[in-house]
Amino acid sequence: MVDINYGGSTGFGRAYRDRLKGQWGVVDVEDTVAVMAHLVDAGLADPGRLGIEGGSAGGWTTLACLTRTDAFRAGVSSFGVADAVALAQDTHDFESRYLDQLIGRYPEDEHIYRERAPLNHVDSLSCPVLLLQGDEDPIVPPNQAEMFRDALMAKGIPHAYLLFEGEQHGFRKVENIVASHEASLSFYGQVFGFETPGIPRLALTT
Repeated sequence: MVDINYGGSTGFGRAYRDRLKGQWGVVDVEDTVAVMAHLVDAGLADPGRLGIEGGSAGGWTTLACLTRTDAFRAGVSSFGVADAVALAQDTHDFESRYLDQLIGRYPEDEHIYRERAPLNHVDSLSCPVLLLQGDEDPIVPPNQAEMFRDALMAKGIPHAYLLFEGEQHGFRKVENIVASHEASLSFYGQVFGFETPGIPRLALTT
């Protein structure tokens, strides 16, 4: 497993942090794919068995990588952003202008929001996806995962959507944390062809 510290992260100076300004869905995707290419070139990863997963903003990067590149064969998004316009309209007040620096001002730059949204590029997606979501999430509401689920279903892409009752932006109940990890393991096992003894089999829908 590799944790990717893509442009926009802290710890490398202001210039590195500022790389993501106005470029969310571009720089993070390019950096992620570059890391995968390096691992493949170094013989440390099989290009036919690469998976990606992330939560919240990492879920956006996951879905963007899946819909804008062909680097990955499976992805898991936990309470990830699929539609930037819907997020700008629906998220809670504390983060209501959060996207202004990451994408652009809304609604003035709505065309950029729509062009970047993974939801609007599902036609380019061909690999299975697992969506994990809390039903009380005020930051990335369930409609984000549900719109993406509906798009996957319309295209006939194998997928699963698990909505966890009583969970918000990040899972806190032990049973749900366990269930989400087991679902992910079963998902990867089915996609990449390895056994997961003792793990409940996740049902994938097409």
